[in-house]
Amino acid sequence: MADHDFDLFVIGAGSGGVRAARVAALSGAKVGVAEEHRAGGTCVIRGCVPKKLMVYASEFAHHFEVAEGYGWTVGESAFDWAKFIAEKDKEIARLSGIYVRNLQNAGAELFHGKARLKDRHTVEIDGHGTVTAAKILIATGGRPWMPHELPGVEHAISSNEVFHLPELPKRMVIAGGGYIAVEFAGIFNGLGVETTLVHRGPNILRGFDDDVRSHVTEEIEKRGVTVLLGCQHAAIEKTATGFLSRLTNGHAVESDVVLFALGREPYVEGLGLEAAGVELDARGAVKVDEYSRTSVDNIWAVGDVTDRINLTPVAIREGHAFADTEFGGRPTSFDHEMVASAVFSQPPIGSVGLSEAEARHKHGGRVDIYLSRFRPMKYAFTGGEERCLIKLVVEQGSEKILGCHVVGPDAPEIIQMAAIALKMGVTKPQWDSTCAVHPTLAEELVTMREKHVPPALGQAA
Repeated sequence: MADHDFDLFVIGAGSGGVRAARVAALSGAKVGVAEEHRAGGTCVIRGCVPKKLMVYASEFAHHFEVAEGYGWTVGESAFDWAKFIAEKDKEIARLSGIYVRNLQNAGAELFHGKARLKDRHTVEIDGHGTVTAAKILIATGGRPWMPHELPGVEHAISSNEVFHLPELPKRMVIAGGGYIAVEFAGIFNGLGVETTLVHRGPNILRGFDDDVRSHVTEEIEKRGVTVLLGCQHAAIEKTATGFLSRLTNGHAVESDVVLFALGREPYVEGLGLEAAGVELDARGAVKVDEYSRTSVDNIWAVGDVTDRINLTPVAIREGHAFADTEFGGRPTSFDHEMVASAVFSQPPIGSVGLSEAEARHKHGGRVDIYLSRFRPMKYAFTGGEERCLIKLVVEQGSEKILGCHVVGPDAPEIIQMAAIALKMGVTKPQWDSTCAVHPTLAEELVTMREKHVPPALGQAA
């Protein structure tokens, strides 16, 4: 490795790249990292962290309503968007600084500039010239996908720009039905924005359990979000008072902001991958094996740029596994099975394992379903119609729990612990042997005894 400037060069200082760089550097490797924006990547700068702060801000209006039911007199309240954005930016700057310091403390060298491969060992960095490395890791993440052919798309913003709106709009149209779109629908609705969610599919949150999808749709509509399904944008027109979203169902919706949250794509543009011979798959993601190695034997890739499971903790684990394998002498591959996920919608979702449909397909229909819907105790005094949902998918015979899905307060916190049990292969009898913690929402998970028969199956029987 003495023939190269670095033992490892990482392109991208997001969660996965920084973890790999730090672990490799702490093992004694000489490590360089290039980042064209700010250290921290999507999660810290324009994703999970600022979004969660926005969720917190948006929930207070609902908390005030609940408080009145408990005897509190809530006076006039107002939300200061500018103040919130300033505080949010301060926190993001603090966290980004921590990423920089962690890299420096580990002994890695950080370059600020766009990096591109010139060949399998050479990296060119804007403003810094070229360096060589024995091993290269691509960790550039993803970016919002936009329908560039749509008439008027230049009037829309993506999930990158939404964190920097100069003022809080009065009306917003959000295009998309995935978790990003649903989360922002809850955020802006909670902040008092007249919010319309437009999705081309028959239901939101594709990939999640169907009961979860329909339940969340009902709940966000109860809170005031207008959900338009089975249609999409045909065009966006600028008007004297804002923007007009013309939809494929013939309807039109006026708004002050049009947000497109139609998914993300691997960020590979301008990386010079072709110069190094790195292969991409049909979706434009970097192709890797179970150890995150690309088609070039000294180049690896982790995180969203590989389009495996696009979650920050997954990128971190992939990056750590790479460093352990290549610099720690401990061959490690991350197991992508039973990875839990959370959607910070309102109400939030926690999910791990298979949906009912996936389980029936994989196990030939031999599954049992346990399902419960109920009003959260917290809302007993409010007179509202909000409901929680808890669902277990269980394999017949072995009684192994294949999936656990929760919609309701603290669902993301609950699912973290459930994920441990499912990862270990817990069975329904073992699950049921756990004593409930009362009174909690989570106790419903271990008290469901009656199998749920879907209406269609019940009628057929």
